[in-house]
Amino acid sequence: MPEVSIVMGSDSDLPVMSKAAKMLEEFGIGYETRIISAHREPDIFVDYARSAEERGIEVIIAGAGGAAHLPGMCAAIFNLPVIGVPIHTKALGGTDSLYSIVQMPSGIPVATVAIDGAANAAILAAKMLSIADKELRGKLIKYKEGLKEQVAAKDTKLGKDGYEEYLK
Repeated sequence: MPEVSIVMGSDSDLPVMSKAAKMLEEFGIGYETRIISAHREPDIFVDYARSAEERGIEVIIAGAGGAAHLPGMCAAIFNLPVIGVPIHTKALGGTDSLYSIVQMPSGIPVATVAIDGAANAAILAAKMLSIADKELRGKLIKYKEGLKEQVAAKDTKLGKDGYEEYLK
């Protein structure tokens, strides 16, 4: 049963949002992916957001490109955490999406990650779920240790090879 819902308003957001799916898979977290437009199919969107908790969804990760209303509308309807992922846009580079998400009115919070930061959204969702799941918390600790090891290996390689060889 999915615990996280990854929702986007258009399939053009899928290359970014798929990074959340990959990260959730790495942690063994069940998820669903949906393309639902809050603007073009409002009835379907409202049904989706209203029924999410009943379907076992504990966190929604919502991509926000263009008009960027999806995360905020999810948060207005869904009673559990919503994480907004601002999507890079051609016109304004994603800053429009970022500003839209971080300017939610009082009482309707949306957690926000960096532009195109879907992987971090999944890690944040995992951290939220790990409050009640010690096994998942252990996976997160192991993941962080792996990041540390990656940086140490890169530092060793740079020291050994020098920057010119490293960049080849």
